[in-house]
Amino acid sequence: MAHSNSAYGSETGHDLFKGMAKKKKAKDSKKEVRPQVQVGEHGRYQIKSGLLAGQFVARAFPKTPSKARGLIAEATGATEEAAITALHEVIDARETRRAEERRTETRTGQAVPSVEEFVEAIGQVALSVPQRAMFTALSLAEAEGMSEARMAHAGGYKSHASAKRSFASAGQLIATYMTSGAPSSGAVQGADGLSYLGFQGDPEDGKDTGNWILHAELREAVRAVL
Repeated sequence: MAHSNSAYGSETGHDLFKGMAKKKKAKDSKKEVRPQVQVGEHGRYQIKSGLLAGQFVARAFPKTPSKARGLIAEATGATEEAAITALHEVIDARETRRAEERRTETRTGQAVPSVEEFVEAIGQVALSVPQRAMFTALSLAEAEGMSEARMAHAGGYKSHASAKRSFASAGQLIATYMTSGAPSSGAVQGADGLSYLGFQGDPEDGKDTGNWILHAELREAVRAVL
């Protein structure tokens, strides 16, 4: 019977499969063969499996070239194939649970990911330096948010339009990462980059547009990661 469990990726996590490969031929012509590791993918994760300490184990890790490290989930089984299948089920169940637990932002109707999901996504996607600067500034602005002019300044953009396009592009990267490989019931349909990150508040003091405000979950995630 397959046994499985999962753990969110930690910075202190280790790849216990490291070194499990065929050793190079020694100078004395003797060979030492180490257990082989099978590498595959499931959704957005890299899957490594093999015989470890007498049992078949399958583990999920962030895909390279992500800067994120650590174990995402693992499972064991009577055979390597059983362990891989069990791990796939763990990951799919995790994605479904996450999707079901998302809150709905009343202003936009957008399902908002949890802090845990945002932390993982930020560690995986390739945000530019200006995008990271805007995220950081917006997270520090809290619920007050920032005007488009201040956002553009924070990101080093000369125009509001350029800053907004970059901000939306970052949101689409995160949205694409979160929905890639997710079960159909958990995928977010039709989410644009901006609403995935936050919303625009009501205009004040005669201004044409309101401040951009990050979702509270994203603000917390940005402060934890960036």
